[in-house]
Amino acid sequence: MSAADHAKNAAEKLGGKIKEGAGKVTDNEELENEGRMDQAKADLKEAGENLKDDVKKAGEHVKDAMHD
Repeated sequence: MSAADHAKNAAEKLGGKIKEGAGKVTDNEELENEGRMDQAKADLKEAGENLKDDVKKAGEHVKDAMHD
């Protein structure tokens, strides 16, 4: 995963935490839930990027093993 993707996901998660906190402080349940959803989306994107990286590494290992 690129550093830019990681930073983007981290920023999205932080934004979600801020929204959730603002929702709690202002007693705005909708904003609080929106913040939780933003965090969940960021976590899913991060997991997807990690999975792509793992698949790529596994493919490289198979390729290397076939050449040895």
